[in-house]
Amino acid sequence: QVQLVESGGGLVQPGGSLRLSCAADGSIFSINAMGWYHQAPGKERELVAVIGSGGSTNYANSVKGRFTISRDNAKNTVTLQMNSLKPEDTAVYYCNARSEYDILVYWGQGTQVTVSS
Repeated sequence: QVQLVESGGGLVQPGGSLRLSCAADGSIFSINAMGWYHQAPGKERELVAVIGSGGSTNYANSVKGRFTISRDNAKNTVTLQMNSLKPEDTAVYYCNARSEYDILVYWGQGTQVTVSS
């Protein structure tokens, strides 16, 4: 089992920045990729960014150039730096970890990000 604990959400004005962090605990040896998803009210949960164990990254088109995902394997943490935030970025953000071939998939409890003036 892997437990994921997120921190860093909150309220920010358009154009502002937030940094989300996620710490993994438990059977971390099983983790391959880590990432962030978001879910806005009435919408499906969507991938925001993902980073592999070797550091390869993939981003949703809507956040490319604005968000940066990074990972510290020694500390078992993944971070999402969000810049130039827009109102449409408002959602609950979930940390995700998965084993190779997605045999095991873990989710954090979610943290609210609200972008509003």
